[in-house]
Amino acid sequence: MIAAIILAAGRSSRMGRSKALLPHTDPHTTFIAHLIRSARAAGATPILVVGRPDDPAVRAEAEGEGALFVPNPRADEGQLSSLIAGLDVAAADSDVTGVLVTPVDVALVSAAVMERVVRSVGTSDASIFRATHAGRHGHPVLFKREVFEDLRRADPSVGAKSVLRANPARVLEVEVHDESVTLDVDTSEDYLRMFRRSTEAL
Repeated sequence: MIAAIILAAGRSSRMGRSKALLPHTDPHTTFIAHLIRSARAAGATPILVVGRPDDPAVRAEAEGEGALFVPNPRADEGQLSSLIAGLDVAAADSDVTGVLVTPVDVALVSAAVMERVVRSVGTSDASIFRATHAGRHGHPVLFKREVFEDLRRADPSVGAKSVLRANPARVLEVEVHDESVTLDVDTSEDYLRMFRRSTEAL
């Protein structure tokens, strides 16, 4: 069983508003809703959304989509702290053999891409499976249970990248024909360009 962890505890300081709640290609669907639905369609269960304890809007959106909201009181310590918060919840279920991780700002990732990464687990003895496009590393990244402790011990200043770099032989690059795995939305300019929206959307 592969759990999904969607990281949504950032302050979105460069965006100026919560990226998790931005309208997706369908203006009636938020980033967080799209990713939850994509993870579900890819067969991931449970689906965990890690956010700030004082972010009731993201909690409501996640729970409204049937995901479990995981509060991370240490969110200001960086993205790794959120990954570990989600990991601890997922790992408590002994049936969970791995976690599919994606930040909320890599918002164009499709269910098909997530499913391709999940299915790759059955084709390789690798411990980590990373979506890649044209040689560029992206998200989602799937970590099998055997590297959970490595993630917990990782240097917070480097994050999960240190685990990926520690032993390249255990990482399978899952090449996809979808550029979205490498595209993240950090600023309003990114959003307006990638989603072809007017400034009224913000």
